[in-house]
Amino acid sequence: MRQGLKRELGLLDLTMMGLGAIIGSGWLYAAQKAGNLAGPAAIFAWLGGGVAVMFIALVYAELGAMLPESGGLVRYCQYSHGSFVSYMMAFALILADSTVIAIEAEAVVQYASYYVPSLYNNTAGAMTAAGWCLAAILIVIFFFLNYLSAKAFAKSNTIITALKFLTPALTVIVLLTQFHAGNMAAGGFAPFGVPGVFTAISSGGIIFSYFGFRQAVVMAGEAKNPQRDVPLAIGLAIGLGIILYILLQTVFIGALPASELAKGWGHINFRSPFAQLAMLLNFNWLAAILFADAVISPAGTGNIYMGTTSRLIMAQSENGFWWKVFKKVHAKSGVPRPALWLTVVLALVWTAPFPSWGKLVGVVSGAVVFTYMIGPISLVALRRTAPGLHRPFVLKGFSFVAGIAFIVSTMIIYWSGWATDSVVMLANLFGLILFVGFLLVRPDLRTNIGKHIKAGIWLVVYMVFMIAISYLGSSKFGGKDFIKYPMDQVVAMIGAVIFYFWGSASAFPTEEILNVVDEQARDKNRRRLA
Repeated sequence: MRQGLKRELGLLDLTMMGLGAIIGSGWLYAAQKAGNLAGPAAIFAWLGGGVAVMFIALVYAELGAMLPESGGLVRYCQYSHGSFVSYMMAFALILADSTVIAIEAEAVVQYASYYVPSLYNNTAGAMTAAGWCLAAILIVIFFFLNYLSAKAFAKSNTIITALKFLTPALTVIVLLTQFHAGNMAAGGFAPFGVPGVFTAISSGGIIFSYFGFRQAVVMAGEAKNPQRDVPLAIGLAIGLGIILYILLQTVFIGALPASELAKGWGHINFRSPFAQLAMLLNFNWLAAILFADAVISPAGTGNIYMGTTSRLIMAQSENGFWWKVFKKVHAKSGVPRPALWLTVVLALVWTAPFPSWGKLVGVVSGAVVFTYMIGPISLVALRRTAPGLHRPFVLKGFSFVAGIAFIVSTMIIYWSGWATDSVVMLANLFGLILFVGFLLVRPDLRTNIGKHIKAGIWLVVYMVFMIAISYLGSSKFGGKDFIKYPMDQVVAMIGAVIFYFWGSASAFPTEEILNVVDEQARDKNRRRLA
């Protein structure tokens, strides 16, 4: 256990962190955005996205129970592949998660603009200067809520999440009374075909909405019983999230008035989707509740990501890279406050280039899914390089499940499209420059660096492959159509299989994982002698 961190979080706390992160701005906007991209078939997009994330989550359930550390998402690949891979993945993960904070603050502003129009320019699809100031104030509030202590943050989040769950549940019940079955066939059940469903999963806010399952993994180092509670919390959060989102998408489609469908699914354009739909149906009281929840839900999620991103920064510092100051934990509060300061700065920066929810969510979805794919690789690698690790939760058929999880992650990245992938992959490749910079100024990091870089060559080639396939692939996903649909799907899947085996085979028994195995063996001997 790291010095300063306190194990105070129970199963309810961890589950509510996951569910609280899942029920954020996604439920307020994603039903409309997914409907724009897939029509009524968006219902299957939610199911498909949920199943895909469940495969990924099963991988992290074993990793989280086996190596329960705060910021564990950054640490697993350090244990399996060493410093080069862990640096690249941590760089991507910190960028992605800190951006979610900005997304949630912007979602609050966009809904609030219904009452204060000067906050948001609906024509330009961007926040105004006044809106940006409000978003910045919200981000600073998230910072101070996390500054106190992990326990206070978790307990307040449990209460907020319970309230957040009730509002969408009430929305489902009320809109179900206005359900029109004919809407399911308006323009055809899948007016944009299967590619539309895939695009909705990756860029329609669906994968973004399911991100929250990782919070239990990130906070595992502060759990009372991580070996039992982390896998359970992951499963409960995703399961409840899938059910809720499918119901929300169904009632949104079914309750739309015929006048809104006249121009087609791609033209549905509510600034505040569920609230304005409620008003159209004369449920003004429900609209009032939704506008209030539009502050609570995204703000609660932004608050969670403020805390978990700071743990990722702390873990990156513990990996040896970045600055040692970010490892410091405030003794009384148990909070990594220097890392928290960097988190709030990053979150404020991301509000500038992406001034609206819709513009930011696609890029962040691609960035976060990119960080998902390392989990399956690390799991398979650690089964080989550290078979003696204590595994409280053992994933059956791990090789098959991990392989599916990696392929699914790769496909979701591809479905995000060239416009998103080019930004995400080039930003991640920029991390290489910073990596070289650290090596130049820190001679201590060069020890055995050749072995670490060799273990990560596959990752650099993988990023280049994703840029190439996104550019050359089908125009249905923003490519130049040199590789037409559905052959582009086949090429991406074959590439994913190759990189899955290459990445797994590139791992080596790192010094860090050998130390963990030795420590576990000593603890086992002490318990036996006692």
